[in-house]
Amino acid sequence: MKQFLLGPKLYYGTDSLDYVRKIEADKIFIVTDEMMVKIGIVEKITKMLSEEKKSYAIFSEVEPDPSLETVEKGLTLLVKEQPSCIIAVGGGSPIDAAKAMLLLAIRVQERISGETCRGKPQFIAIPTTSGTGSEVTSYAVVTDKSNCTKIPLSDPLMYPDIAILDEGLTKTVPPSVSADTGMDVLTHAIEAYVSKQATDITDMYAEKAIKDVFKNLLKVYRFGEDLEARGKLHVASCIAGISFTNAALGINHSLAHTLGGRFHMPHGRSNAILLPYVIAYNAGLFDGSVETSKAAKKYASISFMLGFPCGSTEEGVKSLITHIVELNKKMGIPLHLQECNIDEGEFEKALSDMACSALHDICTTGNPKDVTEEDLKQLLKVVYKGTS
Repeated sequence: MKQFLLGPKLYYGTDSLDYVRKIEADKIFIVTDEMMVKIGIVEKITKMLSEEKKSYAIFSEVEPDPSLETVEKGLTLLVKEQPSCIIAVGGGSPIDAAKAMLLLAIRVQERISGETCRGKPQFIAIPTTSGTGSEVTSYAVVTDKSNCTKIPLSDPLMYPDIAILDEGLTKTVPPSVSADTGMDVLTHAIEAYVSKQATDITDMYAEKAIKDVFKNLLKVYRFGEDLEARGKLHVASCIAGISFTNAALGINHSLAHTLGGRFHMPHGRSNAILLPYVIAYNAGLFDGSVETSKAAKKYASISFMLGFPCGSTEEGVKSLITHIVELNKKMGIPLHLQECNIDEGEFEKALSDMACSALHDICTTGNPKDVTEEDLKQLLKVVYKGTS
C-alpha cells in the first residue's frame, strides 16, 4: 500500500503575507535570524500582529546550519512562553530550527505528562528563500558542532500547518544565495524523481519543479527584481518539497549533509557540486550499467521532457549532466570540491568518517542504487578533483 500526504495549507502569491492578520492565536512565538530582523521582514509581521492586538515573543538567534545549542536555547524560551502559535520566518535554517524546537517541546511535555501529545501549537512557516521546501516537509536538519556532523530529523509532528509563499520576501536574496538555494530545489526534485519510493504522484510534482527551475533560476540569478520568475521558483521549491517528503531523497543529500558538517559548505552549493557526479554514479556511467539502469531511464526521461538530446538512454543521462554543469558554470558555482579551497590532506583524513556518516544518513535509503561505504569514499574522491 502506498500513501501520499499533503500537509500544510498554502497561501501564495504577492501579498500572501497578509494572511498573518488572520491568525486567531493570541500568543505567538517567532523563530527567525538576525538578518530577517535587520532587513525589516520580521517588523512587517510584528506590525500586523500588533495591529490585530496579538502578543508575541521573538527568538532571532538562529544561525546558518542551526546548532543543537541554538535549538536548546530557543526551546527554553519556547517552553517559557507557552505560545498557541509558532511562526518560523527565513530560509531553511529558521524553519528547521523551529521544527526541532517544536518537536522537542512536545517530547518533553509527553515525558512530563506520561501521555501521548494530543495537540500542538499552530505552526506557520514563511520561507524567504526558494530552496529547502522545509515549509511543506516533515524533515529538518540540525548541526552537532562538537562532532562536525549534521543530524537529519524526520517526524510528522514537524509538518507546518500553514505555509505562506510570498515571493516579495525573496527580493533581497543575493544572486549567489539564489543560485545555491535554487540548485537545492533542483536536487530535491531530481532525487525524488529517481528515488526507490517515487510514485506517479510524486513524479508529477518533481517534473513540474524541474521544469520551472530550468526555466526560471537563471532569470532570478541575473535579474533579481523579476518577481514573476521569483514567484515561479518559490512555488517550485514548495512542490519539490512535497515530492521529496513523500518520495524521499538519496545520497546527493547524504553527502551534502556530511560535507556541510565537516567543511561548513552551504548546503545548496554542496548539492549543486555533487549533483552531476551523483547522477553519473546512479545511472551507471561509472560501471557501464547505464543501459540496464532504471535510474538512468528516469534521468533520460528528464532530458526528453526538457528537450535535451536524448537519442539513447546514455545520451539522455549525459545531456542532463551537461546542462546541470552549464547551469552551475553560469552561476559561478564550483565544478568540484577542490575549487572550494578544501585542503586535500584534510579531505583525505575526513573521507572515512564522511562516507560512514553518509551511509547511515536517513536520505541514503531512498537512493536508487545501493551503496557501500567504499562506494561513497570513491565517489567523494571523484567529486574532489572532478575526474574519475
